[in-house]
Amino acid sequence: MQKLKAANLYRSELIPVSGKLVERYKMCLEKLGFKATKLKTFSIDGLGWSPEIAEEKKDLQYLNHGEANPHGIIISPLQKGKPVYVPTHTFDRNMMQLIFKEHGDAINDITRDCAICIDFDQHIDTFFGPLDVLKYDTVSINFHLINNLFHIQEEQLLLVEKFNQGNNFVNEAIHQELLDSAKKHGDLRYRKLYLKPIEFKTNSFFTKAFGGIYVLRDFISPIVVFQDEEAHKEAIKDTVHDVLIYHISQPELMDKLRDHLIIECNLDELVKTDRYERVKKVMLFNELKKPEHPVIDILNDKVLFRRYLNTIDANALKRVTGVEIYLERLERSNAFKINDLVDQSFYFALHQPHSSLDVKQYDLIWRLLINVSPKDVLFLYWYDKEQFYKSYETWNESFQDWVIETISNNI
Repeated sequence: MQKLKAANLYRSELIPVSGKLVERYKMCLEKLGFKATKLKTFSIDGLGWSPEIAEEKKDLQYLNHGEANPHGIIISPLQKGKPVYVPTHTFDRNMMQLIFKEHGDAINDITRDCAICIDFDQHIDTFFGPLDVLKYDTVSINFHLINNLFHIQEEQLLLVEKFNQGNNFVNEAIHQELLDSAKKHGDLRYRKLYLKPIEFKTNSFFTKAFGGIYVLRDFISPIVVFQDEEAHKEAIKDTVHDVLIYHISQPELMDKLRDHLIIECNLDELVKTDRYERVKKVMLFNELKKPEHPVIDILNDKVLFRRYLNTIDANALKRVTGVEIYLERLERSNAFKINDLVDQSFYFALHQPHSSLDVKQYDLIWRLLINVSPKDVLFLYWYDKEQFYKSYETWNESFQDWVIETISNNI
């Protein structure tokens, strides 16, 4: 990952945590029911998730109690607008943006000397079956301060009110209580310490529960897409829910998504795009056996690209150039079928969200498409970084260099 880090493509927006912030973070972990970290320094993302603590605990989802109960931690206003690197749901970053929008001023005030624990209450204690994810409706976002600072503020305000009643201003005991509270916690009278709970309405989304599930419910019919085979097998036994159920590897899924105007593919236009060229280059890379030249040179140099295109066997050549062959023959006759000439994974990789969709739906559908056929390395990086990092480690060094160059040139 060193080359990715050097190119600022690997978790480059993490916030360093040290000193008093470490202690506050530990207190948050304990308040949420987790074991405190032993680390003296680490870094966090917008949600408060830390890669170093995840490694220490050997648990990427260490801020979750099971798959149905995620949490977050805010120890700094610098978390505003930062990425959420390992989200449980595709709407996690949206929730964090809403939190800072609603409570930005209070967060600035509170994090001067305190920290905030976030409880994302989905009103689901635990999942019993994979289709329990359909219970997602409204997430109640609740906030808890370490040291119960808000309650101490209420106590101070009651003391002040009591002090101002009658002749209590001469009551030395009340006077001393006020001084002791102010000495220990500061003057809390005018601080913004109350964070009103927020209700977040969910629509279509992806969740990591049960190995990864897409819930598409803003369209003609609800569609549930599973990444895990066992979860899919369990779900199709269900006779209660009126939903369409697919495994992500089923070709019928793409047919249904097209029929429901969720995705589209115009090959005539796509062959003119940079995206088509990127996917075509990845297709050739997958066919190379023992190239004599660095992969980055083969994919960047048109002469070398053509040379190696002419060294692969006929079936491999069809997989790489099938789209162009199909479009060329289609000009002569409508008798040709796309499935006969175009590699399925290549064809699927060229789909995009339907132009009629709301912009807010694009990211989720792009992620689904890149999971169906992860041939576009740029979009894989944009829409599913966790999968990108896993795939990156399996690629040879020269292809890694090409990938880094490709992404860097498009940021």
